[in-house]
Amino acid sequence: MAAIPESGGQIDYIGEELKFFELAENWKRYLASRLRPYISGRVLEVGAGMGATASHLYRDDLQRYLSLEPDARLCGEYRLRQSQGRIPAFCELVHGTLESLPSDDTFDSIIYIDVLEHIQDDRSEFGRAHDRLTSGGHLLVLCPAHNFLFSAFDKAIGHFRRYNKQMYRELSNCPPSELEYLDSIGMAASVANKWVLKQSCPTEKQIILWDRVFVRMSRVLDPLTFRMIGKSILGVWKK
Repeated sequence: MAAIPESGGQIDYIGEELKFFELAENWKRYLASRLRPYISGRVLEVGAGMGATASHLYRDDLQRYLSLEPDARLCGEYRLRQSQGRIPAFCELVHGTLESLPSDDTFDSIIYIDVLEHIQDDRSEFGRAHDRLTSGGHLLVLCPAHNFLFSAFDKAIGHFRRYNKQMYRELSNCPPSELEYLDSIGMAASVANKWVLKQSCPTEKQIILWDRVFVRMSRVLDPLTFRMIGKSILGVWKK
C-alpha cells in the first residue's frame, strides 16, 4: 500500500495501516488464489510494503521474485521479516520505484496490490509497468473499488481515488483480459464505514471480524454473484 511518487523518487511513508492488515490471513489466501494462475517466471511486485504479499505468492518454481518498495522504513520491516524466515530468502528487495531498475529489466508477471490508488498519475505508472512486461506476460492490479465508497480512511492513508471497471479500462489502450470485483460481503462493511462509522482507520477487532467472517462468506458468495459486487477490484492485462 505504500505510495509511489510520479517522478520515481524515493519517499517516506508511514504505512501504519499495513500492520493492521497483517492480521487478514484469510483475505491474503483468498487473493493469492485469484492471482496465482497468472504468476510465473520472473515476478515483480511494486509497492511491496512489509512483504505480506510476497510471503503468500512466492513459489519454488519461480525464476525470480523481486519486491520493489519506495519507503525506507517499510524496507526495514521487510528485511526484518525476511531475517525471521517469514518471507522466503529467495525474494529480492529493492528500495525504489520502477525507474530504479535497469532499463532492460523485464518480467513475466508484475503485481500491484493496493498501490495504484496512491499514485496521482496512475496512467503513466501503468504504462511504465506495461513496458516492463515480456510478451505474453501479465500485469495484475488490485485496488479498492467504487468512488462512492471513498471515506475518511481512504483520505487518511493517501488514496487519490477508488476504481470501477470503466476506470480500469481507461488505464490503457489495451483492454484487460480479466476484470472482477472481490469481497462482496466486505462491501457492506465499507458502506457502513462511509455513511455511519466514518472512521479514519479500522480497529484491530474490526479487521479480525472482517477477515474471519466476512471474507470467508465472500469466498462462497463471490462466484454466485459472478464477481460483479465487491469492495476490491482486480484487473489482469496480458501483453
